[in-house]
Amino acid sequence: MFAARTTPWPLVALFTAGYLAPYLLPTTVGRLERGLDLSATQAGAVGSALLLSSATAGFLLASRVERVGARTLARLGLVLAAVGYGGAALTTAVPAVVAGAMVGGFGSGTATTVAATRIAAERDPHRASTLGLLSVSALAGVVYLTVPHLPGHGLTLAAIALTALAVWPLTSRLPAGTPGPRQTGPSTSARLPHRRSGLVLAGSMLLWSLAQNALWGMSGRIGVGQAHLSEATVGVVFAVALGAGLLGVLGAGALGSRLGRALPIGGGTVVIAGCIALSASATGLGSFAAGEIAWNTIYPVVLSYLIGLAASLDPRGRWAVLVGSASSLGTAAGPLTGSVLSAQAGFPVMGTVLAAGLLLVALPMTAVALHTGGRPLLPGAVRRRGGHPAALVAAATGTPTGSVPEVGAMEQPVVEIPMDGTPAPARRAYDTAAATRAPGAP
Repeated sequence: MFAARTTPWPLVALFTAGYLAPYLLPTTVGRLERGLDLSATQAGAVGSALLLSSATAGFLLASRVERVGARTLARLGLVLAAVGYGGAALTTAVPAVVAGAMVGGFGSGTATTVAATRIAAERDPHRASTLGLLSVSALAGVVYLTVPHLPGHGLTLAAIALTALAVWPLTSRLPAGTPGPRQTGPSTSARLPHRRSGLVLAGSMLLWSLAQNALWGMSGRIGVGQAHLSEATVGVVFAVALGAGLLGVLGAGALGSRLGRALPIGGGTVVIAGCIALSASATGLGSFAAGEIAWNTIYPVVLSYLIGLAASLDPRGRWAVLVGSASSLGTAAGPLTGSVLSAQAGFPVMGTVLAAGLLLVALPMTAVALHTGGRPLLPGAVRRRGGHPAALVAAATGTPTGSVPEVGAMEQPVVEIPMDGTPAPARRAYDTAAATRAPGAP
């Protein structure tokens, strides 16, 4: 009998509250630029400060969630998000807006840290992260359809603050202290496992997120300035793109681990690079919509596998938080990087540079996915207890493809066949002691 899987809705809601700020980055930056009379670079810097504060929370709290308690930290993060974003939405003083955005960003990062740690402790981290991406994509799509029809510089900030308040009641279902991690072996070491793979993945995710958000932060300006679309039309394109992202995430959830992680991560990143180049060079509605919709369809799919890969490196969730925080650093640098590149060389060149960077980053991420079990074992693979691959047997032509017993399984009886023509003795179980007796010994 298999236990029924329960949906971790409090974690999904907390994930949504933490991830909503990056998803609303284009309209947040655009609204700040127009509503507060900031330059594009200044508005991008405010967005970067918000996301940098979020990344800082992840690095500071990665190893403290179990000690402090999931419920306590989640509530602290939601309060900071509500107060920070809400305060920034209600004032027009630039220093106060920046301060509120940074306080809110720290709150978002705290919520994301708790969600990532708890999701890594789930029996199926990929399923939980997929549900979170579905939720945040749907909510962001609603905001993109609503905001262009309302005035004010802080509407997106207010939406994030209200989301934090709405999620607050669900924190009562979180434990005061996180439960123990999934036991995948005799014991779980306090030392970070897979250190080299984790560091490579964290560094790659930093650059991967930087490229994504350099364009995402500029997408609104590309649509309005280069593709000559209205803000309302751009908002509809973003909403449709996020809706397509929902379909992509549903597809990823249905596909699960059938293809491993290497192919979705590596192949998906290559496709994203092409979408970024197309979107950045768009001069009309068709090319802009095609690039944005295709990009947002693939992006959450790859992200869900990357989250699952980070969670698989450590059942206590530390790599999930650290890799997520490295990703937030890249996200934080994205708007400013996009602003500088576009100001110096224009949007098409910016897209080409970002696409080339993604193609390079795809290699180490794919290597980590392969190294840590991102591909399914070939038929005939030998596995240790707990499911970790011990060796791969090449499935050459003529090689048996049946199941191979686990190491340590019950030995099969063997029959000794005499070569001198005498009748074979009764079969007996093979034992190690008999195998090691000296020739001629009784």
